[in-house]
Amino acid sequence: MDAPANAELPVVVIGAGPVGLAAAVHLLGQGLEPLVLEAGSTAGAAVREWSHVRLFSTWGEVVDPAAEKLLASTGWTKPDPAAYPSGGDWADLYLRPLADALGERVRHDARVTGVSRAGRDRIVDADRENRPFVVHVTHTGGGEERLYARAVIDASGTWATPSPAGADGLPALGERAAAARVTYRVPDLGNPAVRARYAGRRTAVIGSGASAFTALAYLADLATSDDGADTKSVWILRRGISGSTFGGGEADQLPARGALGLAAKAAVDDGHADAVTGFRTEAIEQAADGRLILAGEDGRRLDPVDEVIVLTGFRSDLTFLDELRLDLDERLQAPVALAPLIDPNQHSCGTVYPHGHRELSHPEKGVYLVGMKSYGRAPTFLAMTGYEQVRSVAAAIAGDLESADRVELTLPETGVCGGAGLFDAPDATDGGSGCCTPTPQLIQLGVPVAVIEADAAKETSTGGCCGS
Repeated sequence: MDAPANAELPVVVIGAGPVGLAAAVHLLGQGLEPLVLEAGSTAGAAVREWSHVRLFSTWGEVVDPAAEKLLASTGWTKPDPAAYPSGGDWADLYLRPLADALGERVRHDARVTGVSRAGRDRIVDADRENRPFVVHVTHTGGGEERLYARAVIDASGTWATPSPAGADGLPALGERAAAARVTYRVPDLGNPAVRARYAGRRTAVIGSGASAFTALAYLADLATSDDGADTKSVWILRRGISGSTFGGGEADQLPARGALGLAAKAAVDDGHADAVTGFRTEAIEQAADGRLILAGEDGRRLDPVDEVIVLTGFRSDLTFLDELRLDLDERLQAPVALAPLIDPNQHSCGTVYPHGHRELSHPEKGVYLVGMKSYGRAPTFLAMTGYEQVRSVAAAIAGDLESADRVELTLPETGVCGGAGLFDAPDATDGGSGCCTPTPQLIQLGVPVAVIEADAAKETSTGGCCGS
């Protein structure tokens, strides 16, 4: 059967998370018909997996302006713009109503397993750009189908593909065998079964980003509770302690994000967590009593722990895009034009420049990776960045280049210094390093706030250059 003409087809959006749903709204605003395919059974399925974690952005920063207008027409009332939602709040009070407002344009339990050009694999040049995209979908209840699209926006995120404990990017030896005692998520200590798993135990936390800060703060809070006596954390850092280790502190223009790093610092200063620096995990061994021993590349073997929480970032699943011609940076797996703006090997403190369709384009015209997936393996991503991305992309697909090229976003500065790629340098591990922010000072916090933005908490500090 011949493929239909491109102009008759919808734009397929992969993922019904915050950025995917925003993409659908912006496409509608451009007179284009979206079709959102979500692998989960509900909108924001990935967000719901960390429903217990509070964001470091306020409601005013995690609601897309165009989506807010659509929701207002349904009688929706925006939560207090100054309040900080949890992942569960975000999903229940914003994402679900937004998906409902989009109606049948959002299909759940529909997993995309492949994207290509109709009748053309990645080798064939002839008439390629005139062919529509073909999207293969499998359904949770069984069955599969083939859909056609005029363009494809991949907002599937990175949540399903966390990075391993191994410092070389591969699972540490024994990591898979120890799976029953290893998790790659911030634990929900409000769940009695999960709380019992960590209470009174010794837990290794591997990672140095927002997720690790959160886990350390949560475990420290558990250690001070009636049922958490003897709870102890061992914080494993691949680098040394420097001025940027705990984030931007009071210099962060997102106050809750800054406070999160200070909560992690408090966990160390108060003795609830011991920091092990310069440790690159090579193996996870099992002791005679069943506990786990972390072995480093330098020959160090740490005292046994009961549990391991691996929070070393996320990476993109590119397997279902294999028949498309993508131009991705060899290190970050981000679009090549975007990579220099977010590369942690080069950038330190400040902000990432707002960007749109031009930075997100590929040789395969009409396909865009947006949201957290556009960052590949780069650091912390903000929802507002994704909203600006899809606003621009939707305009570009519609042919409105004037709007697509217009920057409509100012991002907050991180106050974080020291590109992560520079932390292996011998002179970058002392307490005095850091280009523009001093070591954060401890402040007293109550219940720890914050922190995974979308599915984006990473191991490394936020990119952006503060100048020299």
